[in-house]
Amino acid sequence: MQDTILVMNAGSSSLKFHVYETDGVNTLDFAFGGQVSGIGGKQPSFKVKGRHQNVLVEQALRPEQAQNLQLSQRVVGDWLGTVITKEPLAVGHRIVHGGPDYDHSVLVDATVLKKLDALVSLAPLHQRNNLEPVHVIAGNWPHIKQVACFDTAFHRSKPEVADRFALPQFYYQEGIRRYGFHGLSYEYIAGKMQQDYPEVIAGRVVVAHLGSGASACAMLNGRSQESTMGFTALDGLPMSTRCGQMDAGVVLWMLEQGMTHDEIQHLLYKESGLKGLSGISSDVRDLQDNSAPRAELAMAYFSYHIAKGITGLLAATQGLDALVFTAGVGENSPQVRHDVCRHLAWLGVSIDPVLNENNQGCISTPESKIGVYVIPTNEERVIAQQTLALIHDSHKALQDWTVPS
Repeated sequence: MQDTILVMNAGSSSLKFHVYETDGVNTLDFAFGGQVSGIGGKQPSFKVKGRHQNVLVEQALRPEQAQNLQLSQRVVGDWLGTVITKEPLAVGHRIVHGGPDYDHSVLVDATVLKKLDALVSLAPLHQRNNLEPVHVIAGNWPHIKQVACFDTAFHRSKPEVADRFALPQFYYQEGIRRYGFHGLSYEYIAGKMQQDYPEVIAGRVVVAHLGSGASACAMLNGRSQESTMGFTALDGLPMSTRCGQMDAGVVLWMLEQGMTHDEIQHLLYKESGLKGLSGISSDVRDLQDNSAPRAELAMAYFSYHIAKGITGLLAATQGLDALVFTAGVGENSPQVRHDVCRHLAWLGVSIDPVLNENNQGCISTPESKIGVYVIPTNEERVIAQQTLALIHDSHKALQDWTVPS
């Protein structure tokens, strides 16, 4: 069997994995990938697709098989053991928060892992889960190289005025700053556009990553200049269960009412956003065709605040040449794209309803002053690329090193 790179992306209720075949230097060929979904729920499932998107495995799991992330890892590990006869060259992990120390992917060691564990409070929905597979592999197979790839790293190119809060210097030195997230997704989109639309990505582009988490990023020549997310993955656009931008005074009011830290955190991360507004569901698919007044309010709020967030980014780019929709909602909801673009019509945005309905790559009309694109993201491939590059460079450095005379 060829050498492989294993990619792990552990979330709050799912565990995704991709396997890429490689020559260990520069080739990466997707072999298969899958996920355990519904972790901790009543109807968890396990599904794997092959290189041609053919279904290799599709099965319901008993709740006790995927009661938590650790048990779900066992499901994945047991299955991988039946199809991979050779240990991977390395395992790459999506890590949401890199804090102030990491502006690029790194090989994981005990020091790195300790620093990343200390950032759990900055991304409570993600960081602990992201790190769980790292701990398991380090504990059971310490000889396997692991690479941490950060969602915050892509945004380290932002200028200082976009990186700061208006707080005393002490807090900035302590790491309180506007990090931005979804960087692995934005890096993939920037690279994909460099291949397919090089003249577009060379200009002023805003990418809207709209999934259960949502953010937007303003780019100049493919580099991040500003993002709607800040210190944590709670800020910015409204999301499935997260509130997005909110006056910090509301949190002070909640504290004054006697709410605890854990109660406020649970409310803002898990009971707000589309779920809180609608009182029905956190899923756009459930809400966009629902005529209930609160469902309509939730969807109207979602599209309005996405458009508002996009226009707020334009001070960083001094205009807009192209808008890109990506991630689950951005790639698959013509209604959301239509409603967002309707709010941006004053900028000269115009989309073709047929192209939009069919999720085509470019959905803007010839008359539109701004190009509008739909580009599927692939965070796992970026993780694989970063992992391969890092282990190749580290191996080459060892080969090139000579004992001093």
